[in-house]
Amino acid sequence: MLKLTPAERSELRAEAHGLSPVVIIGEGGLTAGVTKEIDASLNAHGLIKVRVFGDDREARVAIYDTICEQLKAAPVQHIGKLLVIFRPKKDAVKERSETRGKGMREVTIVKPSASGTKRPSVTKVMLKGNERVTAGGSIKRAKPRQKSAKKSMG
Repeated sequence: MLKLTPAERSELRAEAHGLSPVVIIGEGGLTAGVTKEIDASLNAHGLIKVRVFGDDREARVAIYDTICEQLKAAPVQHIGKLLVIFRPKKDAVKERSETRGKGMREVTIVKPSASGTKRPSVTKVMLKGNERVTAGGSIKRAKPRQKSAKKSMG
């Protein structure tokens, strides 16, 4: 089981506050399928909430401990029927495929004010690979290349 310092646990509790439960454990309890789903959620998010149905507090604590031991995760918080679990994400190296074009990029657009006396407006915009910014500051998408009517007839 992973150990956290009180400061780390406090920070993770604050981060988990806005999360909604991603896995719900029903009357069947902690089955292999549920454990697999929790493992997948931890790999994807790192910090997750799990809702456990059932009124037996001791059973919930046992489920909490079992999850943390089996998946090498850290218990963050247990409030009522909600369990907050943390495991650091593995750094997966993603390789770009050569077939795709450019990805998203951030561009800053600065437009002068209409009167010229006020400050220019500055906006940050995410552009897709086929988009460009015109001289006027608007975004245009690349048009498909035109094909010759004569070449396609032959």
